[in-house]
This record gives sequence, C-alpha cells and structure tokens, in this order.
Amino acid sequence: TVVVLAGAARGIGQATAVGFAEAGAKALYLTARSLAALEETREMVGKANPDTACAIAACDVTQAAAVEQAVNDCIARFGAVDVADANAGYLGPWVKIGESDPEGWWHNWEVNLRGTYHVIRFTLPHLIASARRWAAEGGSGGHLILLSSIGAQLLMPGASDYQTSKHAINRLCEFVQVDHGADGIKCFAIHPGGVATELGKQMPEAMHAYLTETPDLAACFAVWLASGKADWAKGRYLSATWDVGELSAMQVTILQDDLLVNRLRAQV
Repeated sequence: TVVVLAGAARGIGQATAVGFAEAGAKALYLTARSLAALEETREMVGKANPDTACAIAACDVTQAAAVEQAVNDCIARFGAVDVADANAGYLGPWVKIGESDPEGWWHNWEVNLRGTYHVIRFTLPHLIASARRWAAEGGSGGHLILLSSIGAQLLMPGASDYQTSKHAINRLCEFVQVDHGADGIKCFAIHPGGVATELGKQMPEAMHAYLTETPDLAACFAVWLASGKADWAKGRYLSATWDVGELSAMQVTILQDDLLVNRLRAQV
C-alpha cells in the first residue's frame, strides 16, 4: 500500500504516518509546508517500520501546482497511490462575523476546503487505478480520507469560518462518492476526536477541556478505514471516537435510512 499524507509534520498527521508504517504500508509520501518538520516524522516512520519506504516534500496544499507536483513525484518514486489522506488544516482565532478579518476568515476555506480539494483532484486518477488493480486481485484500494471535525455539526459563536469549512468538507466527501463511486473510490470525512494539537489549542480556552483524545486514535481509525473493512460506509461522516464494532453492527440501519450524510429532513 502506498499512502499520500498531506499535513504530516506533526499531531494527527504525524501519528497517522506512524500508524500506517506500523500497519505495514509499502511506502509513505508525506507533505507539509515545512520540510524540516517532516524530517522528524520520517525518522519516526523509520523506527516504526524500517521496511516502509518514506519520501517527504514541502508542499502548500492551497497551491494546485505544488500538490500536483507532489503527487507526480510520488508516482515517479513508488508507482501508485492506494490511499490519500487530506489531513492539512487551519484554525484561526474565533471571532464574530461582524468583527472578523476578511482575509483571515477566508484563509480557513483556502486551507481546509481548497487544500482538501487539491489533494482529492490530483490523487483521484491514481486512486481510481489503485481501486481497479486491487479489485482485480480480490482486495480493496482507492481510499480517500478527508479530515473533518465535529465542529461541522456545531454552531459555536465566533467559529463561522472553521465550522462552515468543515461542514463543506462533509458535503465534498459525498460528491466525491457520487462522482467516483462507480470508479471504485471509497471516500470518508472523519472527525479525529478532540486532540490537544497546536491547531486544537487555537480554540478558546474553555473548549480545551474537550481535547481528551490522543493523535493515535485518529491514526488507527484512518488505518482501519483503509483496510477495506468500512467500505460500506463510504461517502459518509464518521468519528474516530466511535466504537468500530458498534458502527459496523449498525451497517444495515445506516444504509437503509441513509444516515451520516448532510440532508434536510422535513415532516409535514
């Protein structure tokens, strides 16, 4: 398995890289804005599994050409992309809309949504090829993991930029599935849990009490999604804090009632 992971320099992205190495990934292609910060992740990957090849590249996900170049470099090095994880994100100060800085407000969307779109756009052709190759061999490939947040489901004063961008990621996940499900793509939007990362600590201090999970939880959940065991839940919002056994037991209900998607339900 070859994994492309954006936002792998620290926190959840770093833990996810280590998680895939521990699970036996053939190769990891890690990106972040800082090449120096990625070196630490690469060292951790090497210690976790010396047999996992690991390449790093400085890449700003808001720049389409940079993401395209990184993906092309991954193909040149490792010959495939089996899993793509759009983990790069941004969270600025919580400020009411009427007091917000327009550039700062929009920067959330630039990183969280545009950056995610770029990862999707340039990995998809290779993920489709992976899905077809794995299907021919009786396996499961073509997994795309988008970092969402429980904030997508909340309405907190001052968080309009971050929470709307994460809500949009959930919908984008659904569109990926509608457009490319027939190509074998399995896309998921995930809440990684409340993790005390540098990004998480940007929330108001009163919210820090909810940052009780470790990065490893999200990492293990991403590895589980890429295993193929949750392919039935493709195109949906999922949380790393959920018990995977209980989630799997709800498969029939979730599919029958079309749950864990963005819908307007009205009763008359």
